[in-house]
Amino acid sequence: MSEQDYLKDISEIKNLMNRSSRFISLSGLSGIFAGIYAIIGAAIAYAYLFPKPGEFLTLHSWNFKLLLVLLASVLLLSIITAYLLTTQRAKRNNEKIWDTTTRRLLINFLIPLVTGGIYIIIKLNSQHYGLTASLMLIFYGLALVNASKYTIGNVKYLGYAQIITGLICAALPGYGFWFWLLGFGLFHIIYGSIMYLKERKS
Repeated sequence: MSEQDYLKDISEIKNLMNRSSRFISLSGLSGIFAGIYAIIGAAIAYAYLFPKPGEFLTLHSWNFKLLLVLLASVLLLSIITAYLLTTQRAKRNNEKIWDTTTRRLLINFLIPLVTGGIYIIIKLNSQHYGLTASLMLIFYGLALVNASKYTIGNVKYLGYAQIITGLICAALPGYGFWFWLLGFGLFHIIYGSIMYLKERKS
């Protein structure tokens, strides 16, 4: 067997190990849809739920409760869409949708995300509203970076972008809505589009 054959065998073994240790069925389309849902949700919130100039959105106000319902709806739609598209892609590639790697991916993703969610609720309960958007972006970015080692597709770079956007948002109070729209809306669409184009080529 020639040296070239050995290198080919090693490359195939490496690919098999990579596939077994990483969740590779994530769909780029799910990122695009998540961004679209975020933009639609933000537009509804901006038009109907945000306070008028000189007013404040308090924790116990009706508009704040509706805003939470809207955020939950965007999140739920994004999760359902990601699940359906990822399951479809996994079946097409004859891959398992749920295994040890998937569990590790979810655990590593949820730990920073849930921690951030609890912290944001604590801050809101203390009537500290100003950093909500930046904290959402930062903890979401940390969750993506933390989970990126169990998947492919440069998810960590989307995470870095969210963290940097969140930090800039924290430094520029009063623009939280627009930074939130940039991070959860536009960045998802850009990242999802890049991933989808790569999927089409492969």
